[in-house]
Amino acid sequence: MGGVPEPHTGWTFVTNHARVLATIAEDQNARIRDIAARCRLTERAVQKIISDLEQSGFLSRAREGRGNTYRIEPGKTLRHPAEAEAGLTVASLLGLLAQDEAHRAAPSGNDAHAEGDRS
Repeated sequence: MGGVPEPHTGWTFVTNHARVLATIAEDQNARIRDIAARCRLTERAVQKIISDLEQSGFLSRAREGRGNTYRIEPGKTLRHPAEAEAGLTVASLLGLLAQDEAHRAAPSGNDAHAEGDRS
């Protein structure tokens, strides 16, 4: 087994709840073990976060065989008053996180702006 992930000190821009939600968005059949490894959290922490997300209506799960299938509510408004007032939804958050993933996965040198477009 992988054991307890290396601890992180200090603050971060993205919450653990957002990390778990983004991981589930990538694979709606992900196992808690896999989510924990991807997010660098303990399995117990992931279980608590999933429970929080379910209780708040951001996520639901259905048992399928020995695993779970998760369903995200993309139209649900985010909880913080600043984001809620702006009408930001789970879909907008996930879109932002997915754009970042796509940007980081892109091979370097293909972006004209990165090379200082001299034309």
